[in-house]
Amino acid sequence: MDFILYAVPFFFVLIAVELLADRWRGVSNYRVADAINSISTGVLSTTTGLLTKGVGLVTYAFALKHLALFELSADSVWVWVFAFVFYDFCYYWLHRMGHERNILWAAHLVHHQSEDYNLSTALRQTSTGFLLSWIFYLPMAVAGVPLAVFISVAALNLLYQFWVHTRHIPKLGWFEWFFVTPSNHRAHHAQNTLYMDRNYGGVFIIWDRLFGSFQEEDDNEPVIFGVTTPLASWNPLWANVQFYAQLWADARRAESTWDKLRIWFMRTGWRPADVAAKYPMSKPDLSQFRKFEVPLDGRQLWYVALQFCVYIALGSYLMNLEPQLSTSALVLGWGALALGLFVLGVALENRPWALKLELLRLAANVPLVWLAPVVGLWPASAVGWVGLLSYSLLSGIGLYCCRNRFTRLAS
Repeated sequence: MDFILYAVPFFFVLIAVELLADRWRGVSNYRVADAINSISTGVLSTTTGLLTKGVGLVTYAFALKHLALFELSADSVWVWVFAFVFYDFCYYWLHRMGHERNILWAAHLVHHQSEDYNLSTALRQTSTGFLLSWIFYLPMAVAGVPLAVFISVAALNLLYQFWVHTRHIPKLGWFEWFFVTPSNHRAHHAQNTLYMDRNYGGVFIIWDRLFGSFQEEDDNEPVIFGVTTPLASWNPLWANVQFYAQLWADARRAESTWDKLRIWFMRTGWRPADVAAKYPMSKPDLSQFRKFEVPLDGRQLWYVALQFCVYIALGSYLMNLEPQLSTSALVLGWGALALGLFVLGVALENRPWALKLELLRLAANVPLVWLAPVVGLWPASAVGWVGLLSYSLLSGIGLYCCRNRFTRLAS
């Protein structure tokens, strides 16, 4: 069962509740641009998953068929309990290696880039994790865990992790000893040296206690969220490739062929000596830490926020109708989504070319009107093309109202 699909509305309801809690307590744990960036990476990750989930499922099914040592039944409650615990154990090692090896950190880094910590951060997920994450779950196939059970416990594990991304829940007493909680997960998201690379469990914190990676949140050491190499961007596409680009640049610059190869699999942060000497990277002084921020005019912010809602709707459309859509329709839908989120990221960063790129995005809706019915993204009907062109027209009017803000930036 696709629990994630049904949970999406509740995610947004709980985000609204957390915003109300912020207001009631007189605190501000949300920034509009950061929340849009976090949710954008989540929407991009989910829709990318519609095209790439076969990588993990096919390899798991193959291993289950050819390598399974046992034949477990999905009708047994104990098989479900075993699978739930076993999945979290595998997740612990994927998560830990995701912090300890360059190539895996390149994918997982996305989840840690936000310098805020709230429920929108939970939705901040990678679009490239599918490349290698499947390896860590093959032991479950070898143990004979049925595919349907594997898919279900994976979804339940991910759902559990949503609620721990909040600053409103304090330490929970005895619960802290056995389960991942908001407190020990806040420590996991810190860039402070004390908390760095700790608390990897998804549901159970006992793995961290057993394998020496646990760190309690210390009241004397306030958590500073984010990563030591800041993203400094609101663009979800750049968020997904930032560290890959850094690794590629270092590999290209390295003189040794061996260094060019091994940099991808070395411990996180390792760089060839010659590259590190010639291209040093400074780490920020946390005592002087300032969150990444780009001043935005109120009209611009409202324009981007409303456009962003359109792409949330498009992402939801693709998720709900995915079984009925062809691969070409999913690719077209994903392409339109990725382009839109990229352009909105550019607008949030106040780039001088934001206005031209936004005009290009709106103009792209014209060929989309013709192409979408051809590939079956939606049926050919007057309602479809009238709706899309009306949206483009209304967006153009909104953009006209904001034109002075954009042109001021470009000048």
